[in-house]
Amino acid sequence: MSRLPLLAVGVALVLGGCSTLDKLNPFTPEPKIKPAALETFTPVVELGVDWQASIGSSGEATFVPAVVDDNVFAADAAGDVVRLEDGKQIWRIAAGQRLSAGVGADDKVVVVATAKGEVLAFSADDGSSLWKVQVSSEVLAAPTVMGDLVIVRTGDSRIHGLNASDGKRRWTYQRSAPSLSLRKSVGVLAAHGVVVAGMPGGKLVAINAANGAAVWEVTVAQPKGSTELERVADISSLPVIADRQICAVAFQGRLACFDPASATLLWGQEISSSAGLDADAKAVYVSGDKGQVSAFERDSGLQRWTQAKLALRRLSRPLVVGKFVAIGDYQGYVHLLKTEDGALAGRIATDGSEIVADPILLPGGRFLVQTRAGGLFALSAHGT
Repeated sequence: MSRLPLLAVGVALVLGGCSTLDKLNPFTPEPKIKPAALETFTPVVELGVDWQASIGSSGEATFVPAVVDDNVFAADAAGDVVRLEDGKQIWRIAAGQRLSAGVGADDKVVVVATAKGEVLAFSADDGSSLWKVQVSSEVLAAPTVMGDLVIVRTGDSRIHGLNASDGKRRWTYQRSAPSLSLRKSVGVLAAHGVVVAGMPGGKLVAINAANGAAVWEVTVAQPKGSTELERVADISSLPVIADRQICAVAFQGRLACFDPASATLLWGQEISSSAGLDADAKAVYVSGDKGQVSAFERDSGLQRWTQAKLALRRLSRPLVVGKFVAIGDYQGYVHLLKTEDGALAGRIATDGSEIVADPILLPGGRFLVQTRAGGLFALSAHGT
């Protein structure tokens, strides 16, 4: 996710993980507080690279790869799209134009998009072109493929449901947005016939995947403050569905978990995050905007621990990997924290460029990160 520079009041902000609103203003002097230096520690687990590959740079956009069984589909800003199988290149194509968002895929179709609002689909088998359609505005988030449906989120607060076979539009969901909001690179979560999306103003909505009708809408965070900037409380990361809970976190807002059946609030905790969260059976883990990683009890919302040794390192969304939480930073390091107490457990360097894309699980307990420079690293922990 790109950082959060101030464009203008009433104009969208670029999504990011800055620690304070002062960072939004290009005329504000550089803060005196610097990102935390990496402390030495005795690792309890060894992080290793199972395989690595390279796609081109993502530039200022966020390019999230897609994982389908042992296949990884990735793209870059210049328009290259690649399919890798266990790290080996199967095909590589040029989309023919610059891209603005990462990849959505299943075993049949691979979908990417542009800042001009074009959605392009290719065969997962050989990379051949299938269809191209125009949607309502720029696409900053990776499309989502859900069976015979491709779900595309556009910058004008619309979500489009397209036929996976030919790109024809089935439905469009739209809601009003506040005058000032984050220019987000977050997509949607699709599961059990429902599309769930975090919206500007701290709202979380569930949409019927069959017809685009709203199923429910809940409030994760209420905007507060005396200025437009202070009242930005957007959900700028994907929610998490875990057992009988759905949880989301808002920038300048809070973490909240709901019962997805009744849409009732179970608990909430004040924390600001633009990077996001993950969960396991015991806890919800959040990357805070000040660089702290916090864990909250799934049942009660009580805070279990906070790890502050990565302060201001512009952390990625956390990913639960077994007994650990994996998280990337602005220098391309991947850190492992113990889920039990948040202690640093392992660390590995990638290519030195920022990890802005969400880490993704791979088969066999491994996980994948894509760096801003275009490095793809399949990592695994040994000695657990």
